[in-house]
Amino acid sequence: MKENKLRQLLNENKPSTSTRIWSTWPFFTEALGATGNFDYMEFVAEYAPFTQFDLENLARAAELNNMGSMIKVDFQSRGFVAQKAVASGFQAIMFADHETPEQVRESIRMVKPHTPEDGGLFGTPQRRFIGAQPNMPQMAHAKRIRDVVLCFMIEKDEAMKNIEEICSIEGVDMVQFGPSDYSMSRGWNSSEHVKEFKAEERRMIEIALKHGVEPRCEIKTVEAAQYYVDLGVRHFSLGDQFEKLNSFWTGDGARIRSVADAIK
Repeated sequence: MKENKLRQLLNENKPSTSTRIWSTWPFFTEALGATGNFDYMEFVAEYAPFTQFDLENLARAAELNNMGSMIKVDFQSRGFVAQKAVASGFQAIMFADHETPEQVRESIRMVKPHTPEDGGLFGTPQRRFIGAQPNMPQMAHAKRIRDVVLCFMIEKDEAMKNIEEICSIEGVDMVQFGPSDYSMSRGWNSSEHVKEFKAEERRMIEIALKHGVEPRCEIKTVEAAQYYVDLGVRHFSLGDQFEKLNSFWTGDGARIRSVADAIK
């Protein structure tokens, strides 16, 4: 059974690096892992279409390159997708759009093992697991599920109102602020309220650290990391596959368009 990379780093109080993948073509996950620069990849299933075959192939590509894996799931289908992703080999779940402590507790129960001590709802489906061990003992499977890292997006005004209680819930390993959805939930355009949502993000980080929950931050540039390091953040997601491609297409794309248009 492969060791959960992110869980190991959390247990050892070490920092982590990741980046976001949209493509289900496992070649990109394989190429990412080959760099050796990222502890795990995050597949943004909330944004991209996928099949269960894709989940297995993405997890397998990560494992073969000594890299962990996280999946970001939609709110409505979160229980189904999270369980299938874990059964496919994913080692961490990013839950989107939660607002209340009750919703957080429900999601945790969906992905914790169905044992007397855990009180979860995840049984022993005969799926790939990690290492293709269909005869894994039930308690070894239960331990593996306990090790799955659970991260919750804090991206609604209601979630920020409940942030103290959310961060005190057993099973919440990480939290991440989402400025776009948070701004929308306040009736704002994020570009017009940067000062306000940055203040709320700092408050989330402070409260999370107080409760022993690790804050995770998405950054667009390496230079942006120091701001968060100074706040006590140790876990980063750098860049986004689509944003990087879109930047190239719109930036260099416009330049080559101008060259082509100037040709007589």
